[in-house]
Amino acid sequence: METEQQQRESINTSFSQGTLALEGADTANLPKLPPATEPESQWQQISRQITQFLEQLPEYLSGFFQNYKQPLITVALILAAIVTAKVVLSVLDAINDIPLLSPLFELVGIGYASWFIFRYLLKSSTRQELGNEIKLLKNQFVGE
Repeated sequence: METEQQQRESINTSFSQGTLALEGADTANLPKLPPATEPESQWQQISRQITQFLEQLPEYLSGFFQNYKQPLITVALILAAIVTAKVVLSVLDAINDIPLLSPLFELVGIGYASWFIFRYLLKSSTRQELGNEIKLLKNQFVGE
C-alpha cells in the first residue's frame, strides 16, 4: 500500500512539472506534456483578442489601402486643397489689413492686366502666339 502511494506521489509531482514519470526508464527521449492550463479569465480573453487584433492591424490597413487607394488619394488631395485655400485666404486677409499694401496690390494687378491686354490681345498675330502657347501648355499637361 505504501509503495502504491509513493508511486502516485511521484507521478503527481512529475505531471505538475510537465514530464512523464516512468521509473527506471530513460526519460530524456520521451515526449513531455505541458502542465494543465487554467481557464482564462475574462480580462485575459479580452487582452488576447486585443493583441491578436493589433498583430493583424498592419495587414488590415495594407489591404484596406490597396482596395481603396484611388478614393483615399482623392480625398487626401481635396483636404489638402481646402487647407491650402484657407491658409492662402488667411494670409491675404492679413496682408489686406496692412494699411498701404491693399491699394498697392490693386495697382500692381491693374498694371499687369493692362500689360497683358496690350501685349497679347490687341493684335491678331499676338493673339495667335498666345493661342499657340496655350495649346503647347495643354499638350504638356494632357499629353495629346
